[in-house]
Amino acid sequence: MIIGVGIDVVDVARFMDTLGRTPRLREKLFTPAERDLPAASLAARFAAKEAIAKALGAPGGMNWQDATVHRVVGGAPQVEITGTVQARATALGITSFHLSISHDAGIASAMVVAEG
Repeated sequence: MIIGVGIDVVDVARFMDTLGRTPRLREKLFTPAERDLPAASLAARFAAKEAIAKALGAPGGMNWQDATVHRVVGGAPQVEITGTVQARATALGITSFHLSISHDAGIASAMVVAEG
């Protein structure tokens, strides 16, 4: 059963400008496994985390570090959740996320379906 759906779109250049102006933001938003990715991939992961939050009902108090998006060669990206994100997903009865991310022409996008 579908419990939630989320989508987000990010302007890559604007996002990278924001990271440049606020250096600590990279550490706040991304796990160590994500931080050194290219600009378009960072923006896509940010869009994915926003989409995940929307699928969870956009509750306050969730930690950005509690969701990691992993690239899977030859397959769909995988979402790893812990802490606050896991607690919210468990409370909603979510057992899996289906994630699609893309980046082209300076835009990064993500769409997620939360299933339970």
